[in-house]
Amino acid sequence: MRSVIMYAYPPEPDGLSQQGDLLHRGMRENGEEIWPVHLSSEFQKEFLYKFYKPDVAIGVGFWGHAQDIILHPQKYGVQPVPWLLSDGWVANYHQLISELPLVFTTSDWVRKTFERDGVDTKNFQTLYIGLDTELFKPIPRDDARILKIKEMLGIKPDEVVIMTAGGDVTSKGAQEVFKALKKVDQEFQNWKYVCKVWGGESADDHYDDEMVLLDELGPSKDKVIYLEGSLSREFMPLLLNACDIYAAPSRLEGFGMIQVEAQACGKPVISIDEMGPKETILNGETGFLARVATTVDLTSEWAYVGMGFEEDHRIEFDKPKTFAYRADENDIAEFLLKLLKDPDLRAKMGARAREHVVGKFEYRKIAKQMADLIKAKFNI
Repeated sequence: MRSVIMYAYPPEPDGLSQQGDLLHRGMRENGEEIWPVHLSSEFQKEFLYKFYKPDVAIGVGFWGHAQDIILHPQKYGVQPVPWLLSDGWVANYHQLISELPLVFTTSDWVRKTFERDGVDTKNFQTLYIGLDTELFKPIPRDDARILKIKEMLGIKPDEVVIMTAGGDVTSKGAQEVFKALKKVDQEFQNWKYVCKVWGGESADDHYDDEMVLLDELGPSKDKVIYLEGSLSREFMPLLLNACDIYAAPSRLEGFGMIQVEAQACGKPVISIDEMGPKETILNGETGFLARVATTVDLTSEWAYVGMGFEEDHRIEFDKPKTFAYRADENDIAEFLLKLLKDPDLRAKMGARAREHVVGKFEYRKIAKQMADLIKAKFNI
């Protein structure tokens, strides 16, 4: 099969770019002919279409990238095959996407979001994001690199480390974890909580609310460590291996790549019983899923010219749409206490987590699944 793959290429550290790059690597290593290109590089895409004449053009993005990953290849007679995530709601391009013979989504929840918002999903296939399980793997606790990271973060050898990482940590559920830790601290005090943020506008938006919750922890607020800035892809497995429990009861998560990466590193994960995590974490086996306590539901939302509309306008929904979730803090506290108090349970669940990810999410396996489905659909 000959294919072009459109994503943020050369690869960047964000999830969408890594999703595309791992697919590109998997396809190439599996022996497929594949050419990577930035999704917005119109001249290079046109060259690839005309010179190499690919069977399909695979595009990694969301519905808002329709101009680049669907309409542009169609213009040159190349079959687009988008691999889409969800971005809150599907505001535009409903008919265009509905008419495609094959569309991939990163989870069943993403597919249901498209269906909820009026897209015909009869030709949709769920395909989870692949992971490099040779990069993200367990590292012994006494490895010198892990010990140095803990020393630099001010973590004592006997302290149990919880971690959450994201562009900001509130979107990953850190505020719910803060509330849970207030309850946890009454029974177990020997913990540290590392919040890894990229920084920027999103992190700044939540900073004040996070500080209020930190103050409510009293003296224990000093056990929360903020680590801000960019880290390379190669360094993240080291950081994840410095923790004992990965906690991310996310507010909106179509897949949850870092939660899968943490499992690959042999860490039990606490998340939310909804969205992508419900499909990637085995509740009670590789981690724990907290119940949904509340949702954020909207009856209308703004649609903008940048979404492909002729003018900015507000769209009223026939019925409220859920835009975000909040995990039950009591559940999170219960699960944290179970794992904090029981190193054998952490080890058992971590081993199962590693086994689960290697079997289901290894990037070459995912690439083969996609290639097989495309070949079958288009008789290639």
